Amino acid sequence: MQGDAYLKCIIPKCGLEYPIESTNVQCEKGHLLDVKYKNKPSPELKEVFYKRRNSEGSIFNESGVWRFRELLNFCQIDTENIEECSKYLVSLDGAEGRQSKPYHMSKAADFIGIANDNLWLQPEGYNPSGSFKDNGMATAVTHAKMVGAKKIVCASTGNTSASAGMFAANEGINCDVYIPAGQIAPGKLSQAYQFGAQIVEVDGNFDDALKQSLDDAQNYDGYTVNSVNPFRIEGQKTIPFRALEYLNWEAPDWIVYPGGALGNTSSCGKALMELYEWGWIKKIPRIAVINSEGASTLSDLYNGEFENEKLRWNKGNPNTELISRYYDHLDNEGIRPKTKATAIQIGRPANILKGLRALEFTNGVATTVSDSEMLDGMSVVGLNGFDCEMASGATVVGIKKLMGEGIIKKDDVVVGILTGRQKDAMIPVDYHKNTENTFAIPPRN
Repeated sequence: MQGDAYLKCIIPKCGLEYPIESTNVQCEKGHLLDVKYKNKPSPELKEVFYKRRNSEGSIFNESGVWRFRELLNFCQIDTENIEECSKYLVSLDGAEGRQSKPYHMSKAADFIGIANDNLWLQPEGYNPSGSFKDNGMATAVTHAKMVGAKKIVCASTGNTSASAGMFAANEGINCDVYIPAGQIAPGKLSQAYQFGAQIVEVDGNFDDALKQSLDDAQNYDGYTVNSVNPFRIEGQKTIPFRALEYLNWEAPDWIVYPGGALGNTSSCGKALMELYEWGWIKKIPRIAVINSEGASTLSDLYNGEFENEKLRWNKGNPNTELISRYYDHLDNEGIRPKTKATAIQIGRPANILKGLRALEFTNGVATTVSDSEMLDGMSVVGLNGFDCEMASGATVVGIKKLMGEGIIKKDDVVVGILTGRQKDAMIPVDYHKNTENTFAIPPRN
């Protein structure tokens, strides 16, 4: 397997390549990187993955990430050799992704107006730290360990800090977390403290925190574990892998995500591109990205709501000047991302170009929903006995909106990703105290 994996710039006309041991998150021209593999995995691995559901005492079979290790073997190890797996692969005792699979939720289906059999919702909040981040953190920290990093660094609106702190504590390495002061749910921030991370408060929003964390990582020997890290994306590919495996590799019509930094959109796109290229799937699901109305960068640009030009990947030649002008417009007008769904309160999505690539490959769409709508989506998931945070509610009401617009058809099969668990205790309390809310169950005296 040696020499199979490498890094490559995502922009085709650039195409710079780097060895897999590189810690760069960008090429020397400033473009994001992909992890690439020279060998084409056999579809016979599908049966291997299925058999690993009986873990036979291996945490790497138990893991919802490393069960698919042949499809993300950047360590270039013998994947059947448990000693090699133990030496290289980072795992929280097999817990990352272990409980993640798609479920039918009848009350959510009724609310959306779709047949229950056609709607699958996949809660990623049952990961150890409470969000989808553990999928990508397992692989990012694996690479950090592989290159001998002594400290991991991230910026966070909450979920990333919890996951990074947990993995760092488990591996005995240091962790610096850059946060926008006063803009993180206490339940999420408390996790980072609990796991011994060093919190660095930044005046500004998430975008400011990310910029400072990247600068400090570069200047002070830190290893960045935000989703600009291509190895984070590799772990997050297993979210659609698990969904597709559960559907016997019969691709749905749609996969729907909340949109924040667009790491999930990017990873899903990469997963689908690879699976289609390898012949593992015959149909390409369409990706829908649901932004908050208060943090709508992708939707604004993709739908031509700024300067009447629709931003596209354009086969690897996107109009990056349009993005720059949009960001200048935000600065000049003093516009900051604002939503109670802090997990997606991001104005400058770091993975916007990879996100555009994913949307082009899948003929995807982007739209927005309001805070009140997200709260309804969050609450109806709860009425099915599942827990999700407000940002995950965007998936539910985003599907409902796209159905109402005729974009998602009534007979389409839809997989919606619920990205995280509720960690802000007062959001559901306040929702249910307000009798005007759709699903409110107020307290009685």
